[in-house]
Amino acid sequence: MTLSTADVRRSRARCDELARAHYENFPVRSRLLPRRAREDLAAIYAFCRTTDDLGDELPGDRLEALEAWERDTLAALAGHPPPESPVLTALAATAARADLAPELFLRLIEANRRDQTVARYADEAALLNYCAHSATPVGRMVLGAIGHSGRGLAVYADATCIGLQLANFWQDLARDWSQGRCYLPLDACDRHGVDPEAELGRARASAALRALVAERVEGARAWLRRGWPLGELLPVRWRPLVRGFTRGGWAICDAIAAGGHDPLAARPVVGPGAKRRIVARELSRAARRRVPLPAPRDA
Repeated sequence: MTLSTADVRRSRARCDELARAHYENFPVRSRLLPRRAREDLAAIYAFCRTTDDLGDELPGDRLEALEAWERDTLAALAGHPPPESPVLTALAATAARADLAPELFLRLIEANRRDQTVARYADEAALLNYCAHSATPVGRMVLGAIGHSGRGLAVYADATCIGLQLANFWQDLARDWSQGRCYLPLDACDRHGVDPEAELGRARASAALRALVAERVEGARAWLRRGWPLGELLPVRWRPLVRGFTRGGWAICDAIAAGGHDPLAARPVVGPGAKRRIVARELSRAARRRVPLPAPRDA
């Protein structure tokens, strides 16, 4: 099946609306990116956002909805997107243009499927296995969309996405707990003397929990450092995008630290003004190599 130009155009416009509606997606819609890249990144974002919403927000049987979404995704990637799904119509065009493997999209759906049945992670290895489904496929989609999926860059994209995912976990500790989920590895909880069942529903974190969160935040920073060379290995035009993502994750870690490593008392956030400053700074130094990450801002 050949998708009509008009259908694809309308579907891409809908994906752009979805990206625009979600403030956290600040680097994806930059007018400084080529139009083709903006379109493809918006389609990828819309797919990821829709998949996560099915796994987190949908009332009713989420597993059934995710199964149906997987079937529709496979149909779309085979050239038969459901006519009622502009997200999948745009995604099919992007996947074909960027030669994205279906496995990347299926792994993300699987992560959301796991969220319906797995609420605790025994150790770091189990958590990283989850990240290999929930996070690293996204980085590889982005590399494909900007035309740089080769050259051994995936290892840096994977590290960046793991760091971002972990930073988001520790930022959203209370929010995830309200949905019955805990991403703190249980062996680390035991080592710090933290009982998640007793502590995560409280208004404030104990000293032991704050120490555990501080350790976890440093782990997220370590992954972000590991992925930081990706910007230098890409052409100049892409450096603000990838460095902006990493610096955004770094800023989340700073916000957690500034709150005393207590994400229960208040959700640590990076405001729109701070995000604009990140973008402006990375644009101003895009041509520079060997740009360091800033020193961590502690409480």
